[in-house]
Amino acid sequence: MEFTAGGRLEVRITPADVGKRVSVRRLTGAFDGTGKFTDTVGVLTSWDGDVVLITRRTGETVRIAESSLVAGKVVPSAPARRRGPAASFPELARVAARAWQPVEREALGEWELRASAGFTRRANSVLPLGGPEMPLDDALERVRSWYGQRGLPAYVQTATGAEGTQERLCAELEARGWTREVTAELRIGALAPLADGPPAGATAVRLDRACDEAWLRRYQRFQEPGPHVLTVLGAGPSVWFASVAEEASEGDGAGGVPAAIGRCVVDGRWAGFMAVEVDPARRRQGLASAVMRALAARALEEGASAAWLQVESDNEAAGALYDGLGFATHHHYHHFRAA
Repeated sequence: MEFTAGGRLEVRITPADVGKRVSVRRLTGAFDGTGKFTDTVGVLTSWDGDVVLITRRTGETVRIAESSLVAGKVVPSAPARRRGPAASFPELARVAARAWQPVEREALGEWELRASAGFTRRANSVLPLGGPEMPLDDALERVRSWYGQRGLPAYVQTATGAEGTQERLCAELEARGWTREVTAELRIGALAPLADGPPAGATAVRLDRACDEAWLRRYQRFQEPGPHVLTVLGAGPSVWFASVAEEASEGDGAGGVPAAIGRCVVDGRWAGFMAVEVDPARRRQGLASAVMRALAARALEEGASAAWLQVESDNEAAGALYDGLGFATHHHYHHFRAA
């Protein structure tokens, strides 16, 4: 990483560069040769007084004392992707939103307020794809009021790590006491290799246009399976549900709880995979891969060529599965909750 000009380290950023992607080097410790250099790359989200804030790709905010900076420069806004289909953040954000639609929505400028009786943060949070067309503090007060009227906590969903994402908004929310509760990755990959993967024995995967009671019993990501759950799960351009029947010796056949389930939404060139769940007693048997392969094959038939999915960053088992299936992280997204 080159910071020098004429052989000397040089700080070539100023407060005017807030909002740009930067690379900085700081010295931790003494200037007598015993200190250590630390490099940080991310979006410069604040330069307030003697403190510099940089938000990394993962959403982590790094606080740096201005006095410790020894070098810094502006770098390209987004590094080149090494694998996966070409995609922009706005495109993926809108595709993901269409695949998980709320029961109720309202526009606030270019923000979308979404509510679904509390079923998942994605369907009960603000999706900002631009500005709210009013001062931020006023917009956040409107958000608190809107969700408060519905008996729901106020959440804002933000993204980091790609060109056009919302590092500055993350920093503004943190400065106002909003708490980041969940960080997840949006991953992308080619669809055809997923559909053409190795077969998982004689696993039979059933595909349906709607989810039944048995499918919901395996999903279990809700307190009450009311109509709001079915509305969210059933909405989307082209929705498919997959299930693998439990073996007769372990349950009661097709009428019991499925051994594995999944959901896919086909939207133009994209196929989004969600709700992939496997009976804990049947894990490591290739059932999740079989479900995704069957859904991918159907998506290919409908003209899709690229795939996306979302996985929480601390879900190591799922992350390893998706690594093996060829998915790479495009950006991270976060849910901030009002204080």
